[in-house]
Amino acid sequence: MREWLVVFTENAVLVIDAMASVIIIVATIEAFIDGLKVIFASKSSHLRRDVWLRYGRWMIAGLTFQLAADIMETSIRTSWQSIAQLGAVAVIRTFLNYFLERDMADVRERERESERREPGPGKA
Repeated sequence: MREWLVVFTENAVLVIDAMASVIIIVATIEAFIDGLKVIFASKSSHLRRDVWLRYGRWMIAGLTFQLAADIMETSIRTSWQSIAQLGAVAVIRTFLNYFLERDMADVRERERESERREPGPGKA
């Protein structure tokens, strides 16, 4: 029974890691193309922020998938060294995810503040 669980979990981890890789690769390509469009089309900081925020959301999704795979992988590892290595990777990914989410929240808050300060049409 344990062997079956190990094989299933190893394959599930592989699939989840592949999904995370696809998410990150597609998001990176999209951000690169959209970034080039913003650079050559206009200098609007609003458009740059939109590209960065969209990319950040996809990166958080990718990191979350990878963290899920790490958690599953810890259930089948038997040596303390393997568990410690996976734990270190999970901690690093969690911190990356936390700081990325915090940066995105800061950007959204600054956008809200600037929208409140700018007068709407016909109010100037």
